[in-house]
Amino acid sequence: MPSFPERAVIREVGLRDGLQSIQSVLPTERKWEWLRAAHEAGVREIEVGSFVPARLLPQLADTPELVDFARRLPGLFVSVLVPNLKGAARAIEAGADLMLVPLSASEAHSLANLRKTPDEVVAEVARMRAARDAAGAKTLIEGGIGTAFGCTLQGQVQARDVLRYMQALLDAGADRVSLADTVGYANPAAVRELFGAARAIAGERLWCAHFHDTRGLALANVVAALEAGVTRFDASLAGIGGCPHAPGASGNAASEDLAFMLAAMGVQTGIDIDALLALRAQVAQWLEHETLHGALWRAGLPKTFSAACAN
Repeated sequence: MPSFPERAVIREVGLRDGLQSIQSVLPTERKWEWLRAAHEAGVREIEVGSFVPARLLPQLADTPELVDFARRLPGLFVSVLVPNLKGAARAIEAGADLMLVPLSASEAHSLANLRKTPDEVVAEVARMRAARDAAGAKTLIEGGIGTAFGCTLQGQVQARDVLRYMQALLDAGADRVSLADTVGYANPAAVRELFGAARAIAGERLWCAHFHDTRGLALANVVAALEAGVTRFDASLAGIGGCPHAPGASGNAASEDLAFMLAAMGVQTGIDIDALLALRAQVAQWLEHETLHGALWRAGLPKTFSAACAN
């Protein structure tokens, strides 16, 4: 029987990965409500936005205000996505705890998404590290390797390339690295193998796993990653999010479904699932014209849930 960790962390990414993928633009005040309610539900890591030009992603134009608000919530670890050195400078100035730099292991996806090759992204990370250190800032740098299990544009992505880019990011000065199934191609066997190899390289610096539920395997892939020793997972409330280069993608693993599964397996997250479901219902009202996902909100908690969690 596989052994699972006693605790795991869910990093909520709905305010960034989720909102950037839909048409609705939530007012800043609503996002503040989301942050406050998620914090009250026990979520302690949140990716609040991205430092990209507002003309490209108006949904995330208020990221500085969200970082400022989130930093005042006790014990909350605040992450942002940054695509380049200019974004990194803004993240450092705002005082974010961590900046995630996306690198696509697929060169075709990298050029389409960032207009940079993977090697150019590695070089940018080295410049970010130099700028961070020169500023005396404590903002961590996470190199997030996307399309780690395949790509809708390129097709096959070799594991050796994923691992090579991971080592290059660490050598360039990234404090943490993570792997993402950007287009939903992963399966549990592939996840167990790749994350096992990645842990052998990065050890505790392998920070997070990011799975999309495009083909219904996100939670199965989480279990496989747990078996490989991963204890931190990205997820999005109501499963919103996706990738513009993965048409038909259903979005990220749903935070509420993931929190329930982990709790039912005896893996503690510190999250109040009833409170998280109440927040999901609120967000569903705000995004009433958007397609949402997930199963727990519809089926509810099983009557045996409390007993299962106590075991």
